[in-house]
Order: sequence, then structure tokens, then C-alpha cells
Amino acid sequence: MSRIKQCFDNLEKSGKKALIPYITAGDPGPDYTVTLMNALVNAGADVIEIGMPFSDPMADGPVIQLACERSLAAGTSVKKVLQIITEFRQGNKDTPIVLMGYLNPIEFFGYQAFSDSAKEAGVDGVLLVDLTPEEATDVVECFRENEIDLIYLLSPTTTPERAKKICDLASGYVYYVSVKGVTGSAELDVDSVKKHVDSLREITTLPIGVGFGIRDAKTAAAVSKCADGVIVGSVLVNAIAANKDHQKEYIADALEAILAPMRKEMDA
Repeated sequence: MSRIKQCFDNLEKSGKKALIPYITAGDPGPDYTVTLMNALVNAGADVIEIGMPFSDPMADGPVIQLACERSLAAGTSVKKVLQIITEFRQGNKDTPIVLMGYLNPIEFFGYQAFSDSAKEAGVDGVLLVDLTPEEATDVVECFRENEIDLIYLLSPTTTPERAKKICDLASGYVYYVSVKGVTGSAELDVDSVKKHVDSLREITTLPIGVGFGIRDAKTAAAVSKCADGVIVGSVLVNAIAANKDHQKEYIADALEAILAPMRKEMDA
């Protein structure tokens, strides 16, 4: 059983929902990331999504675009991201790690080579934003061979027919984008999210994580009432940006101060 499935199974048994924070690897520098990942776990993270920096992150708003720029400027490559995960795994064998990014750097690295290296590093899932189901056949097999979950995005505009096709390919969990737009772009309509999540449950038994627009403990708790996982990104990346000139321990404390209240409110 994969770490992701085990995590969601354990949470379901305990009546809790997954808290899934996102940060960009190598932001503000590669030597910061493991410390920040450990801080997220300390604050109650169940799964961690790690962004692989890319020069043209089309699904991301300015907050994560700038994080990618800082990371790339600091010399973060795909190989370096995998080294970061390897280092994290030396102290944490349990927390599932999902790499989130775009096809271009992975294609350049080589799908099979990337999948093999990700498995060796201790990666549990991969979300490639611009990988469509129609183009996924060969890629899916590379990851399935290494028991790495391939996670897909679903949006408010995804038709039921296409959602079914995507869910049939996905594993681990599916990521429902709660707003029309890029990351960090809009206010959250929880009633609309619930309606869409309920409709997705009619076509998949996979856990459903909801992201985009979750900024505080109140919205995290509200979303957790209908979703299996709450995905939090831009507010954390903003905190990294605001404190990028401080020591990594200071930034770690800032992330814990944001995430811990979300965990507490979700569990209340």
C-alpha cells in the first residue's frame, strides 16, 4: 500500500481530513527546503506538495511565479529537487511527498529516468499540470511501474465525462481546483465547492483534495467538511517571500504559525 493511500485510510479511520501544504522547492534557496518541510509536518501536515520550479508556470498566479523565479535564480534544478527529497527522507519515512510541476523539465530529464529517480528519492506522487489524459499513456506506465501515484487536476469547468476519464487514470487522490483562475486568484465559494465535490464522488472513490483560495483556518475548516483533503499554497509561499531575508528557522516558525491553526480548526 502506498504512503498516500495509507495516509488517507488512517485519517478516515480517525475521522480527520488531510492537511496538504504546498511550497516551492528551493525557495528562497535549496538549503531552506528540508527545514521548511519539517516545520510543515510539525504543524500538522499529512501530505506535502513540493513545487518543482519552472520558468513558465501557467497555472500559477504571481505569488508562486515569483517563488519559481527565486528558486531558479538560486540554482534549483529537477535533480536538486530530488536531492532535497532524499535528504528529507533521511529523517522522515512516513509523510507522503507529491511533486507538482510541468511537463517540460520532466520531458527533458526523461520520463523513465525521472520516475526511477523519484522512486529512489522517496517520492510518492506526481502532479503534472499540463499532462492531459490524451497524452498520458506512456507517462502513466512509467510511474505505475515505480508505484508512484499520478495525481490530476479537476476544475469547476471540467465536464462529467472528462472528469470520469481523468479519475480513471488518476491514483492517490484527485486535486479539485476550487476557483476559475490561477493559484491565489479568487475568494472561495464553499457551497459551490461542496456541490462539485459531491458530484465527483459519484464517479470516483479516490480521495478528493481541494485547493486554490484557502487562506486561513476558517476556510480550511469549511472546506474540510466536504473534502478529504485541504490544499494550502499561496498563503505559505507569501510568508516565505515576506521573510526570505531571514534565517530558515525564522521562516519555519512563520509557516507553522499559519498551518497549525488550520490543523486545529479542521480537527475541532
